[in-house]
Amino acid sequence: MSCLVAACDQSGLEPGEVSFSRQVQPILTDRCAFGGCHASTSPAAGQSLADGLAYMNIVNVPSQELPSMDRVKPGDPDRSYLVHKIQGTHLEVGGSGLRMPWGQEPLSDDQINRIRAWIQQGARNN
Repeated sequence: MSCLVAACDQSGLEPGEVSFSRQVQPILTDRCAFGGCHASTSPAAGQSLADGLAYMNIVNVPSQELPSMDRVKPGDPDRSYLVHKIQGTHLEVGGSGLRMPWGQEPLSDDQINRIRAWIQQGARNN
């Protein structure tokens, strides 16, 4: 997606566009990778969410808990298992396990909505 200078902010993003590197990765780093759950040499569910590894481990990658659903399906947050795990709706779609992040407070509505918006916008590596 390109933008006209007048329609973009200084980051080069169009109004309302969510940046993976600036807005999604920090959530994954702080809430999922911090402490080692999804960042160690043997990350939980084989899913490292550490900076530099998260994107390739989630976008168009089948979930280990529910292989019929990708962790992130670009353009479709409701068919993205990651969204169901952080919303706590994973059991409703046939998944298993606990709501993520395990052992912590759930993500805020703002954080979940930011991830959903990024996926809805195509889950770009921006």
